Amino acid sequence: MRPRSSPRSHSPFPEALYDRLCPISREKVERYIELRHSLGYSFSKQAGTLRAFVRYVERTQFDAPATRTMALDFVLSFGGAANSRATRHGVLRRFYEYLAVYDAQTESLERRAFPRSRAIPPPRILSEAELASLIDACTRISPGIPLRGRTMATLIGLLASTGLRSGEVVRLDRSDVDLTNGVLLIRKTKFRKDRLVPVHTTTQTALRRYARERDAAFPSPKDEAFFLSSRGNRLSATGLQSGFAQVRKFAGLDDGKPLRPHDLRHRFAVTRMSLWHQQRANVQALLPVLATYLGHTNYSDTAYYLTGSVDLLAIAAERAFLNGGAA
Repeated sequence: MRPRSSPRSHSPFPEALYDRLCPISREKVERYIELRHSLGYSFSKQAGTLRAFVRYVERTQFDAPATRTMALDFVLSFGGAANSRATRHGVLRRFYEYLAVYDAQTESLERRAFPRSRAIPPPRILSEAELASLIDACTRISPGIPLRGRTMATLIGLLASTGLRSGEVVRLDRSDVDLTNGVLLIRKTKFRKDRLVPVHTTTQTALRRYARERDAAFPSPKDEAFFLSSRGNRLSATGLQSGFAQVRKFAGLDDGKPLRPHDLRHRFAVTRMSLWHQQRANVQALLPVLATYLGHTNYSDTAYYLTGSVDLLAIAAERAFLNGGAA
């Protein structure tokens, strides 16, 4: 079995020979990641999968050509949903295609070895009381580190009041948050476009308060992130998920249907639609506004978020009855 540390710096073998002996090496993975970056892909999650694959091979496999069994064992070593396994296998399949250029013994991976599940778990739409309890519970997750609770409370409030994606929130820099005019600049969206998102005055006030407490706790931050972790660097997506899970538990929302940060995006869309119906507004004419605000390119993407909550369905049904069937 090859040692954990790469022997390349100590080996007299030329690079081409080393690559043939070690078809799955850290160096090849890094070159592949650099190639994907050069083509314009962000490739962050995929890079993590490939680096984990190399560590797995180093722990469990002898030097050998890249095989289907090797890939399948790695994918199955993770738990999670069927779609997560399909995603990991897809990353490996494309990497194997790259490896095959250098090693003809590389086995091709089946495209449908891990079929995706089309069953999308329905979102959980929180009531006002449940959302309040979720935010209140943030103070309990790290009593010794008050900023961590404040970060989670402000972040959850921002997700609920704007419908932003959680990834968009953790990527916010200080320069992206206009605390004077209450406007956010959202960069690197899902569709690689920037957009401006105005926020309510109450949200603007909450962001200002958080910024003051953050700057008092970390007068010399390690980077330009708006939301900081307890170590003073950017709050990561993993840190957000971990903190959200703790808050959810303290709020007593772990029972029944699972609650995800993304459900707050659904809640925002449903709440906005309910308000428009209550105001007797022209909902069809306002849908493009909602789509733009959420960062969608197609209205069909927005329709996915308009889950028929009990309140929304009741309001729409009442309006349809009053309008003689034309909601």
